[in-house]
Amino acid sequence: MQPLKAHVRNGRLLLDEPTDLPEGEVVELVQLDDVLANGGDDLDDEERAALRRELEASFAEQEAGQLIDLADAIADLRLRR
Repeated sequence: MQPLKAHVRNGRLLLDEPTDLPEGEVVELVQLDDVLANGGDDLDDEERAALRRELEASFAEQEAGQLIDLADAIADLRLRR
């Protein structure tokens, strides 16, 4: 789902475009500045460190020529159906 964009008018949030969310759906809103000030995600320090390790491992695999092209991987998965 795409992020929803809204503006404050008369103390209320007004969506900039229609949504197909069901009637009565509860949506949690956070200010973008707060998200960016807190690292841009909801990861804790341990999760963020694990993500960094995985990214570093992926970069090393790329440098070693061990990665495959995404289009090739998808084509291979489709052949296995």
